Amino acid sequence: MTEHRSPTTAWDEMQRGNDRFVSGAPQHPRQDVDRRAELAGGQAPSAALFGCSDSRLAAEIIFDKGLGDLFVVRNAGQVISDSVVGSLEYAVAVLRVPLVVVLGHDECGAVRAAIDSAAGDAPPLPVHIRRIVEKILPAVMRVRLRTPTGDVDAQEVGREHLRDTISELLESSEVISQAVADGTLAVVGANYRLLEGRAEPDVIVGLGTAL
Repeated sequence: MTEHRSPTTAWDEMQRGNDRFVSGAPQHPRQDVDRRAELAGGQAPSAALFGCSDSRLAAEIIFDKGLGDLFVVRNAGQVISDSVVGSLEYAVAVLRVPLVVVLGHDECGAVRAAIDSAAGDAPPLPVHIRRIVEKILPAVMRVRLRTPTGDVDAQEVGREHLRDTISELLESSEVISQAVADGTLAVVGANYRLLEGRAEPDVIVGLGTAL
C-alpha cells in the first residue's frame, strides 16, 4: 500500500508527475498486475483530487499516477455539493490523505455556459445544468463588474470560480478545515492548461506558501 506522506511531500510528488507528463516522459507507474493485487485488500491514496468532469482532465494521466494513488471526485465545472464534500471528507478522515487538489481548467464548458447564461437574451437551461451554472455565476458577475468594457474573460472567471470552490469547501467542511488547521492537510487549487498540459497552482492553503 502507498505510505502516507506529508502535505508538502504529496504536493511535490504531484508536481513531479505533472512535469513528466508535460515533458512527454511519463512513467505510467503502478499500473501492473502486481499493483492490482496489492490494492485488492484496501487503499491508501497519497492525495485526493476534485476536478471538472471534462474528458481532457484525466487526473492519473495528468499527474502520472497509478492505481490507488489518487482518490478522485469529479463533476462538471468542479462545483461543490453535499456528495463532493462528503467524498472529500471520507478521503481526509478515513483514508487520511494529506492533500486535496482542486483542479480547474481553461476552455471549461461549464464556465462558458455560465458566461452565456448571464446575457439578457440567453435561452433557459435544463434544470440540472442550471443548478451547476448557478454556482459559477458569482465569479462571472465579479469579473464583469471590474471590466470597464463589460467583456468577460473566461479564464479569469475560471480562476475566480476555482477560488470560490476552495473557499466553499473549507467553509462547508469542519473535517477538512480542521485538518488544515492541524497541519495534517493542505488544499491546493490549480488551473490546468489544456495545450501545455501544465497544472499551475493558484491557491495554496496549508503549506505555508503564499502565491
